[in-house]
Amino acid sequence: MFLTALAKNADIIAASMGAVAVFGMFVVLCWPYLAPNPYRDRLHRIANDSARNRGPAGAQGDTRLTTRPKQIFKDIVDWMNLADQAEDGEVVRKLRMAGYRGQGPVVTFLAIRLLAAPAIFALAAIYVFVILPLDYPVFFKLAMVTAASLLGYFIPALYVHNRIAKRQKAVRHTWPDALDLVLICVEAGMGIERAFQKVSREIGVQSAVLADELGLTTAELSYLPERRKAYENLAMRTGLESVRAVVTTLIQAEKFGTALGPALRVLAQENRQARMHEAEKKAATLPPKLTVPLIIFFLPILFAVIIAPAVIQISSTL
Repeated sequence: MFLTALAKNADIIAASMGAVAVFGMFVVLCWPYLAPNPYRDRLHRIANDSARNRGPAGAQGDTRLTTRPKQIFKDIVDWMNLADQAEDGEVVRKLRMAGYRGQGPVVTFLAIRLLAAPAIFALAAIYVFVILPLDYPVFFKLAMVTAASLLGYFIPALYVHNRIAKRQKAVRHTWPDALDLVLICVEAGMGIERAFQKVSREIGVQSAVLADELGLTTAELSYLPERRKAYENLAMRTGLESVRAVVTTLIQAEKFGTALGPALRVLAQENRQARMHEAEKKAATLPPKLTVPLIIFFLPILFAVIIAPAVIQISSTL
């Protein structure tokens, strides 16, 4: 019965598959023009910014250095006496690694973490006790609502952790190229401050995150009393061992007056090799990941293409 129905509707199935293929091709061709391009928008924003309003990384908007906290969040933090937590070094460090600088994001994070738990508790209670008809004991329903409220408490921390992972991935991918550019600038006679400033402008097309970090480091090298602190802040904001190794080299060069060129060349080569090893590792894990999609999407189509002519011929004979 199934094969007979498949043979009768073969034209409809073929037409539907063709329409899906044409639509997919249209989406693939038009996607570069329809999807937002953050790098292009950032370059356009840099080009339109005036020199006096331009930050260290050459961008404003979401990439400005500090933001003021909203008054409602500040009032909540003051009312709950969370000023000590706002000064917590671990919270500030995590938010800086996520790209949030200044006191405003800290106050906002504490207020949202405080408000998320009761808000989700109320929504979960309404859904479990009023909307969703569950034939479970009240204790079990309360346990579900409590678990949802605890999840709401950890949602802001999970969001910050996810943002840190994305930023580290962007920096890790572009860091070897940035080191090559820094090496070229240093060997051309530039100082490390001028080299960072030049690289922060050039690397923004590949990674706006790394451009912002290098631009901020350039600003810190200009006004901090100890240049060592600026390098350490770069390592702390990125949280990557590759960046920390370069920072250690820069600090030693500042302290002992050693040459930067050979050390940067070795570090750049090591980072390129590490990036290549990571790409090879991802390529090695690709075949197991493709097994399930091939079984679900490719094999049924293949069987239909192979069996459909025989089914059509048998049905026409009978």
